[in-house]
Amino acid sequence: MNAEILKPVAVLIVWTLLVLVWLLSKRIPAMKAAGIDLNKLVGSKGTDADNVLPAKTQWPAHNYNHLMEQPTLFYAVALLLAIGGWGNGLNATIAWGYVILRIAHSIVQITFNRVAIRFLLFLLSTLCLMALAVHALIGVFALHG
Repeated sequence: MNAEILKPVAVLIVWTLLVLVWLLSKRIPAMKAAGIDLNKLVGSKGTDADNVLPAKTQWPAHNYNHLMEQPTLFYAVALLLAIGGWGNGLNATIAWGYVILRIAHSIVQITFNRVAIRFLLFLLSTLCLMALAVHALIGVFALHG
């Protein structure tokens, strides 16, 4: 299968894993500094740390959660476009736009976390995702010329 759209998919997957490493590199030292012993935690979840750790320490974790949400739709629609043979050209370009905007969103959220900027990046990436979804719908129902 020769689909350019798989390149931005692979990049977003690797980016998500890098954010996971980033969150661990911030959270583990912060937990130690707060006197949290992982061996004694029972039934805890990641969001419980919001009440104990500094907010800035939690920003990478919040972003990682975001990368587990809407991008799952991106992966599905990108694979649908790739399988259908519609993953090149404009759709590949839109997919790159989505990934670049999501990476920018991550960087903003993890570093200085200005909500207005994050929201704009989220909105623009969502528009890219919507365009890809419409193109997949058109392709699947053979509504294209």
